[in-house]
Order: sequence, then structure tokens, then C-alpha cells
Amino acid sequence: MAKAKAKENIVALFSQIEGMKGVKPELVIEALKEGIIAAYKKQYGQAQNVEVTYDGNSGEFAVYSVREVVDEVFDSRLEISLEDARRFSELYEVGDKIRFQEDIHDFARSSIGVAKQNVLRKLKEEEQKDILNEYKKYEGEMINGTVDRLDERAIYIKLGRLDAMLLRKDQIFKERYRIGDRISVFVTEVKMTQKGPRVFVSRTAPDMLKRMFEKEVPEVFDGTVEIVSIAREAGDRAKIVVRSHNEKVDAIGTMVGRKGSNIQPIINDLHGENMDIIEWSSDKGTLVRNVLKPAQVNAVYIFDDGSALAVVPDDQLTLAIGKKGQNVRLAAQVAHCKIDIKKESEFDESEIGEIVSQEDENEEEESELEIIEVEEIPSEDQVGLEELLDSINIPVEEKED
Repeated sequence: MAKAKAKENIVALFSQIEGMKGVKPELVIEALKEGIIAAYKKQYGQAQNVEVTYDGNSGEFAVYSVREVVDEVFDSRLEISLEDARRFSELYEVGDKIRFQEDIHDFARSSIGVAKQNVLRKLKEEEQKDILNEYKKYEGEMINGTVDRLDERAIYIKLGRLDAMLLRKDQIFKERYRIGDRISVFVTEVKMTQKGPRVFVSRTAPDMLKRMFEKEVPEVFDGTVEIVSIAREAGDRAKIVVRSHNEKVDAIGTMVGRKGSNIQPIINDLHGENMDIIEWSSDKGTLVRNVLKPAQVNAVYIFDDGSALAVVPDDQLTLAIGKKGQNVRLAAQVAHCKIDIKKESEFDESEIGEIVSQEDENEEEESELEIIEVEEIPSEDQVGLEELLDSINIPVEEKED
């Protein structure tokens, strides 16, 4: 009856721990075994020969010390003489191992405290591992949360069982949040630290834009339209190179959507971040020309080291470089090559080194939809067609009288 009651109590304990901590009974049993061994070591000074078993039928633990049969005993805690062993059985020989059951109640109360602390530590470790595994699957994905608290170092975002850290370097400089605000973030890393599992998130990561377009544009999600590369200066400007894997699907038009319906929610979420949607080309010279827009480019030279030189009209130099070098900097990042800019009046082809290829403006078929620079797009009932096209930098052909 007592054993049945003991089993009933310990099963109830396991269920309670599993419900509160999400830890399986098997892990609790293992933790209790380790705790009992730790208590034994504290009581007797060693535990290298101790075994602990658990009987699922009775709900009881048993502790055994294992001693080896030897001719001459040097440590009675680990060894037993052949003479003494044969008092238990004449069959014992030197080298055999004998298990002696120990009385758990002989352990000092302080030793039992060691077992309890070990169990609590083990449960905490397992709980942290469980949380780590739960959030590890979100690495590289977007997730929504609520601003929980703020300090000079980070914004802490409540994500269920954990608070994610949005460090200052991963925040968009002009965004401001208050406690309770809902926020979407990109999970950059989930790792175990000295303080437990940590989730690090970002609002500035280029891949966050990719996930946002996958959410808004079905063709991006299913791979019909591929985002080839992204370069961002978060909160200010981004360049996104795209291509279509279906000749009937226009990559740029799909990204923008009808009257900006696909891209506008993303711009709103990022508080007005401007975006250049750029047509990909397998020809590097054409790609460099595309990524430098809205600046006009006369010619592009590609060198054997993979770098590029773009020659632009004198009045386009400032536009090609951009404010504080932003346009050419983002262009170089998104095209994955170094880009130098030279104005036409100072360019002398004889001074440049070996050229792998040259992409000339006259050899390129111009396309009005090669790049769309998207800013804030007014709603349809507020603007006419010409104003709408002008807002996304698509020129409107004027009809002749």
C-alpha cells in the first residue's frame, strides 16, 4: 500500500513538473538520479562507484555502491576482498563486481539539499534547452511581438516565453517605439548565453525586406519572381535586384503591384524607406548601368578584376554618386562589385587598363520599366493616372497634337 502511494505521489509530481516547466518525466528522473549521486558524494566523499535505479512500478529509487573483488583491499569504499565476497557467494572470483544497496535515509539532511539543488538546476537547464529549440526554428524569419521595455542598449520585444533584443545597431535610426507597440522584426540569431537563451532581432537586415516581399507578393513566395540581391541603408533607401523565371511575368511590375498595392504596405511598415526595384541582367555591364539609376550612364567598362567603371554625363555625376555617396555605395553592394564613376569630360579611354567587356549606351535596348523608384504612393482616389505614374518615376509619353 505504501509503495503504491509512493508511486502515485511521484507520478503526480512528474505530471506537475511537466505541466509547469514543459519537462518530460524521463528528464526529471535523470535529474533526480544525478542529484542522489551528488548527495552520496557529499556524504561519503566519492561517488565513482555509485549506481541509482528507478522502479516505475513502485515509484521508488534505489542506490547501490559497486565494489570490485580483489586479493588485497586498498580502498574499502571501492573494493572488497575475495574472502569477504565469498561470505555472500562461493562463486565470486577476483575481478567480479558486487552491488550493495545503500539506505537513502542514511544521507544527511544537508546532502539531500544537494540533491534538491541539482534537480532544480537540471530542470532549469532542460527548460532553457527547450526554449532555445523552440525559437531556433525562427532564425532567418520574420516574427511579430510587442515592445516590453526599453533602455539605452536595446528594445526588448515580448515573443511568448522570451524577450527578443533589438540592439541599437539593428534599429532604424528614425523609428521610435513605446511600450505596448506591435512590431515586426527579423530574427538574426538564437543562442545560449550565460544568462540563458537569447533571441537577437533586426529591423535593418537586408533579408528582412526579402521576407516582407514574400509575405506581400505570392510570386516572390513561390519563386516565380526571384529577389537576386538587396542592399539597404535602413530607413532611408534600398536597392533590390529582381528577375522573373516566367517570361509572362514582369518582375518589377509584380514587385510593385497594381498602383503600388504590393510595395506600399512594406514602405509604410518601414516608415517611408525609399526603394529602387531593379531589373537583373546576366551581363554585368548592363547590371551596373541598371543599379546606378536614376542616373544616366554613357558607358560601362568591366575589368579583369571584376570591378567596373561607369562614365556619366557631367551633369549626372552628382546623381550617380548620390548624397554622401549613397547611390554608388548601394549600387556596388547590390551588384557585388566595386564601381568607379567618372564624368565624360575627364574620361580618356586610353588611360584605363585591360577591359574585359564594354557595355555602351547605344548598344542597350532601353526599357522604361527597367527600374522603378518607389516612394510614398497616394491612394487611387487622390491622384490621377499621370500623377500616379510620376510618383513612381515612370515617364508618361506625351501625345503629338
